[in-house]
Amino acid sequence: MNWETLLIWGALGLVIGIIAKYIMPGKDGVGIITTSLVGLVGSVVGVFVASFLGMTASFGEISIIGLLFSVAGALIVLVILKLIKIIV
Repeated sequence: MNWETLLIWGALGLVIGIIAKYIMPGKDGVGIITTSLVGLVGSVVGVFVASFLGMTASFGEISIIGLLFSVAGALIVLVILKLIKIIV
């Protein structure tokens, strides 16, 4: 994995985290790094959920299905974090 790949994953994670925060807003006061991490973890969760449902989504390709499941995964992560009160 090279620096370009890491930057692309970071940028996509940030975008996915921002989309998830837009869908599920709240007074959390988190910064860009936390939003990016929520998006990255959400992407991983989304890929696993898509695979569990028999959809084709993988870590190496970018597709509409993959992006939708990534946002859904980020929303799942946000719900879990709000339930355990890490992000209020």
